[in-house]
Amino acid sequence: MEQHRSRPPNDGPRRGGPHQPAHLPPQARRGPGERRPGQGQGRGTRRSGRQEHGGRQAGAAAQPFPPGPRLPGPRLTGLGSGLFCAVAMFLLGCLDALLADGALPVYGVLFVPVCVLTALWVRAGDVLTAPVVLPVAFAVGLLPVADGGGGLLGRLMGLFTGLATQAGWLYGGTLVAGLIVLVRRVQWVRRRRRRS
Repeated sequence: MEQHRSRPPNDGPRRGGPHQPAHLPPQARRGPGERRPGQGQGRGTRRSGRQEHGGRQAGAAAQPFPPGPRLPGPRLTGLGSGLFCAVAMFLLGCLDALLADGALPVYGVLFVPVCVLTALWVRAGDVLTAPVVLPVAFAVGLLPVADGGGGLLGRLMGLFTGLATQAGWLYGGTLVAGLIVLVRRVQWVRRRRRRS
């Protein structure tokens, strides 16, 4: 039994023009600016809105940055700021014990930048925790620096001696952090009042 073809042979005129081959789908044969027939206005509006938005972003990105270096601005929670202080001061205490033979004034000087960073990096909602965690971190960092005769009792005596002799650095760093926290808190309250 003989099978007949259901499609007519391709003897007729080709669908594609002279510049567009017939084997391409209709999407590829369309020019770059042409729209397909029956395309709705909603999609075109969305696309033009996206293009305008992208144009605004490109224009905003082309504007020059304000002069001056920008410091990183992580936002720590209250617990995160306490962990940051404690770990930083413990590592600085170990570094002081290795390099400066446990010099307490060096440890006190290193405490002030940690206070400033903690006060700047804590979140606005948890900003009041910074002055509270700083003295605890100072005591944690004194552990590797404190002179201790031997055993736990000697280590505790060295810790209390270090706290007594370096109280100026402890109070000074905490005071600096407290002032930064106070300014940040006032700014935060003002911003919240403007929003409401």
